Amino acid sequence: TVTSTIARAIPEPVLAMNPYVGMALAGMVPFAAAYVELFFIMTSLWMDQFYYVFGFTLIVYLILLVTCAEVTVLLCYYQLCSENHRWWWFSFFTAGSTAFYMFVYSAFWFKSLEASKLFITYLLYFGYMFLISYATFLVTGTVGAGCCLWFTRKIFGSIKVD
Repeated sequence: TVTSTIARAIPEPVLAMNPYVGMALAGMVPFAAAYVELFFIMTSLWMDQFYYVFGFTLIVYLILLVTCAEVTVLLCYYQLCSENHRWWWFSFFTAGSTAFYMFVYSAFWFKSLEASKLFITYLLYFGYMFLISYATFLVTGTVGAGCCLWFTRKIFGSIKVD
């Protein structure tokens, strides 16, 4: 079969199917899956408390990755159904938006820390939390994009053209 080299125009989506809305809201579900464990990790990291539940953390981490993959594949499928063929970066940012919620949560959590009023305290805390959130963004975004790649190859590979 012969396909055109000119990309089709993407129809204007309704508000609920807008890719930017999907990217912004999709991170809530995976963040909610890891919210409680994140509290304990941040408490041990910033309040000098011991953390010894690493097996449970691994399970929560795997749940976070699976939830990111599922939400991203679902939203990617909806985008493909609405004739939006630009799913690559959409899938990366959809799963990666979990890190945005993590960084916002760390800002709210900082209020309960009772830290000193020195500028270096804010710089260290938010600098490290930005780096941790960015690493989370890269990991979850890669998982989401990889799962969407697998999904689109699977569904388009099963199409029989005669």
